[in-house]
Amino acid sequence: MPDLPTPQDDTEAALFAECWDAVLSYADLCTSGSLTAHQLATEAFTLGMREVRAAAGPHVRGAGRRSPRLPTIPALLTAVRNTAAAWEADGQGHRLDPDLRLWLNSPGAARFTGPPLRRPVALRGLRDMQEADAALLWLAEVEALPLPTVARRLGLDPATAAGELDQVRTLFRDRCHRAHLDSLTDAECRSYARLLDAVTRSATADTPGDLSRHLATCVQCAEAAACLRLHGGGLPAALAGGVIGWGGLAYLERRRRAAEVRLGAGRPGPPGPGTGDSEEGAGRSGVLRGGLLAAAVLLSALALGVSMMPFGGSGDGVAEARDNRQTAADRGVPRTTVRPATTAPPSATPSATPSATPSAAGTVTVPVREEPGPEPQGTSWATRRPRPTSAPATPRTTGCRIAYHLVGQWPDGFQATVTVATDRALTGWRVSWSFRDGQQVGNMWDATVHQDGSRVTATAADYNRTVAAHGTVSFGFIGSWRDANRTPSAFTLDGAACATS
Repeated sequence: MPDLPTPQDDTEAALFAECWDAVLSYADLCTSGSLTAHQLATEAFTLGMREVRAAAGPHVRGAGRRSPRLPTIPALLTAVRNTAAAWEADGQGHRLDPDLRLWLNSPGAARFTGPPLRRPVALRGLRDMQEADAALLWLAEVEALPLPTVARRLGLDPATAAGELDQVRTLFRDRCHRAHLDSLTDAECRSYARLLDAVTRSATADTPGDLSRHLATCVQCAEAAACLRLHGGGLPAALAGGVIGWGGLAYLERRRRAAEVRLGAGRPGPPGPGTGDSEEGAGRSGVLRGGLLAAAVLLSALALGVSMMPFGGSGDGVAEARDNRQTAADRGVPRTTVRPATTAPPSATPSATPSATPSAAGTVTVPVREEPGPEPQGTSWATRRPRPTSAPATPRTTGCRIAYHLVGQWPDGFQATVTVATDRALTGWRVSWSFRDGQQVGNMWDATVHQDGSRVTATAADYNRTVAAHGTVSFGFIGSWRDANRTPSAFTLDGAACATS
């Protein structure tokens, strides 16, 4: 395993500290344990920084056009995904998350490395922007950093940063619109392109029924709609899903948690006498630089630790997931999507003391942290993920639980995911439910759909028919609705009622 590269100067040392926890956070989603995550992150960080350095150039907004490339953090996250793909190709796939392995061998993963015109619209739109503009958009929308912080990092005037961000959002939309038009080969998609552009420009425009039906069945156009619709708060998910791919939504949630920690417990106190920007800029001594870097890495570790706490739910649910995973491991059953939980909630001080002090040569030694809490697995779909709606609980009589999540909604259309947790092993599964408001399912992935009136049945795909005991399986779909879009009811697994959450 390669060593982390040595920072070339103080600026790059600060960059390493800022980027490492982002890389490690995504690497953790991609692997089956904290040690493996650290190994994947180290290898990917080394590869990514080598590529970033090779493509380095002036980082000034408004500079002349140059070859398209991603900002530093999304470039490093891409390196994580590419390194994971190399592990899979080299026979080390057992070290990766099982769901990621399925995705790496699917057409969804091939889009990110295939012909440029077939790659996700968000990825092409971001790469087509100047790097400083793209960095402003990514740091503010995906990393969820406060605008004053982003402005200082990019050398912008904090007083005008909000206006700059609005301009960059519009620029990203224009780039995505052009990328979408360039990739259209289907006559029906081309016929809707102008209407899609007009509808997504307004927050109050109604989506015509024919366009809504088209978006419910065409993934390519629905993906473009998520990038073109700047209102409604769906832009961060469109960016994360379109640029990162697998796990994009889960990564987005982790970064928001990390940002909240930095704004709370991680907020620094007022500077003491004799310290200031001028002294920092002058780099008073190697000891001072090392101390600043160590503090930055410690803060990143704290933010990452809190971001890996389980989402919502009671402590009993977390303990149950941990017990289920342990039981499956004892029996030798491979884990599906249940991720390990922490043994205790993190406190203000990280439970594992990181080795964050740079060496005399300035090398960053990265902390190894404890096992993370369970996190949701993302998809390559780029729409906003609001808080899940919940259906009324039903008696738990069959050893299964089903969660229905409304990922995003627009006039006449919506996207949803269904996650099934089972206490028994499955060698084929069939999930059914009833819509309350006449909704219709259009395109479904990771399952085959059949709808009869309000009753919908999703049947396992060939590659996810087998589910280990105490494991989970998920699938998603795009649908259409009128008047109301309430959570469906009467969920069953193989004909038997399941508890819902």
